[in-house]
Amino acid sequence: MKLKLQKRLAASVLKCSEKRVWLDTSRLEDIKEAITKADIRSLISEGVVKEKLMRGISRGRARKTAIQKRKGRRRGAGSRKGKSTARLPKKLAWIRKIRIQRRLLKALKDKNLITKADYYMLYLKAKGGFFRSKRHIKLYIEEHELIKR
Repeated sequence: MKLKLQKRLAASVLKCSEKRVWLDTSRLEDIKEAITKADIRSLISEGVVKEKLMRGISRGRARKTAIQKRKGRRRGAGSRKGKSTARLPKKLAWIRKIRIQRRLLKALKDKNLITKADYYMLYLKAKGGFFRSKRHIKLYIEEHELIKR
């Protein structure tokens, strides 16, 4: 049974797409007889012709990725955009590194494990970016036997 005309009319009355028009299969004879917009309107009021709901875009996948990101996943090299300095500015990296190093040096000086002169020398080296990390300072102190006995 061809109901192309009825679908088109219903779509224009409902102001939607033809694929969103639902026709009651048990009342196909009544629908076939409807050839004007007025007939279609009466069928709509009876509930024989209805408009299907809009299909949305599922957020299921988005929610799943959000959960993974909260866990710290999806942060690999392939997911990164921009330089490493864009993700963590050079200055911020430097601030974190130097604060850790200065804290270590101050603790060593306060516990009298290194002399004032050694402290100053190490402090200036740290300031100049000589040490890569806190571990590097400890290695340097060990190698040069700067710890007081």
